[in-house]
Amino acid sequence: MTRHEARECALQALYQIDLSDSGVIDAVSFVLEDKSYTDADVDYMTRLVRGVMEHLDEIDGVLAGSMDRWSPERIGRVERNVLRLAVFELLYEPEIPMASAINEAVRLAKRYATEQSGKFVNGVLAKVLPTIARERDVPTEEVSDVEVEPVDGEPS
Repeated sequence: MTRHEARECALQALYQIDLSDSGVIDAVSFVLEDKSYTDADVDYMTRLVRGVMEHLDEIDGVLAGSMDRWSPERIGRVERNVLRLAVFELLYEPEIPMASAINEAVRLAKRYATEQSGKFVNGVLAKVLPTIARERDVPTEEVSDVEVEPVDGEPS
């Protein structure tokens, strides 16, 4: 399973939790039914899902502070969980390049929601970057150098 596929599964587990209030392990197990995976895949997905859930208030606070006229509760479940996953990665997975985390989020939004959702997620994450830079103590010039690649031509 690729990292992208693992993120897709993590997104699906977060959606499951959001929809049914499942626990992390139950949601991950549900998503992995009928899939081929390794222990490392499960560990990675569980780390992402558990990390989002453990830092949910902080993540939603970062998102709420960056969305004009919107709050995490007012947006669609797919977009909300894509954004939560991306903000978690941006805050707590420093080995993942910021542009990669944003590109993955846009790609997931376009695949699981709509083309417009990809643009919305990209816009919100662009506004979140300065907050993330302060939280991670990343120099401002490093954040301004983040270029998000267009994801046109990606499977939808």
